[in-house]
Amino acid sequence: MAQDRPTASELLAAIADLLREEVTPVLDKAEPRLGFQMRVAVNSLAILEREARLGPAADAREHERLVKLLGRDGTLDELNYELARQLRTGQRDERDAALMAHLEDTIADKIAIANPKWR
Repeated sequence: MAQDRPTASELLAAIADLLREEVTPVLDKAEPRLGFQMRVAVNSLAILEREARLGPAADAREHERLVKLLGRDGTLDELNYELARQLRTGQRDERDAALMAHLEDTIADKIAIANPKWR
C-alpha cells in the first residue's frame, strides 16, 4: 500500500541530498575512494528517484505507442517481445518512420530518467 507523504520519490531525493551535501564532502577529505563510491551511490539514488517519479508515465506512453505501432494490445513486455521478433525477422526496419519515432521517444524517456543532463 502506498504512503501519502513523503512519497518514495521524495524520500529518495532527501536521502540523495543528505549524502551529496553532508556525507560526500567529509568522505572526500577523509577517504577519497569512499567519497567517489558515495557519489556513485548518490547518482544511483537520483536515478531511482527519477524512475519512481517519471517511470510510470514513460511506461504508459511506451505502451500506447506500441499498441498503435503493432495494432494489438498486451503487456508492455509482450509488446516489446513482439516488436523485437518483428525486427529479428525483418518485418520492420529503420525505413519504418513510425518505428523510428517510437524508438526515439522511448530512448528520450529512458535518458530523462538515467541522465537528464544529457540533452
